[in-house]
Amino acid sequence: MEYSTFGRHVAVDTWGVEFELLNNAQFLETQLVEAAEACGATVMSVQSKQFEPQGATVLVLLSESHLSIHTYPERGFAAIDCYTCGETVDPQLAIDYLVSVLKPEKTYAKKLIRGLGELQVESPESKRAELV
Repeated sequence: MEYSTFGRHVAVDTWGVEFELLNNAQFLETQLVEAAEACGATVMSVQSKQFEPQGATVLVLLSESHLSIHTYPERGFAAIDCYTCGETVDPQLAIDYLVSVLKPEKTYAKKLIRGLGELQVESPESKRAELV
């Protein structure tokens, strides 16, 4: 059996998110699992860390790859990352879900196409990039 190397990787920086949302690893864990399910991914495991005095990291291992968030509540900032392999799971759906929950004032997104021989970045003028 031959496996496809095709994958999509969406990385988003969010700014202007409420401190309380970003400083709650348990809440974020729940939201990342729901985001993974919203895009059709299969959750294998979840790791999270609540930092002191603030901040959180959550990593969701997917059968298709991963979904993660790293937060800096004191700055209203979160770095969100979703990479999925294959063509059946769209990481953009997970990102859209998380953005709808966190409601940032600003977002900056990059979408990379992986495994095609040359790294491709989706154009910022694309409709998808404007949504995030």
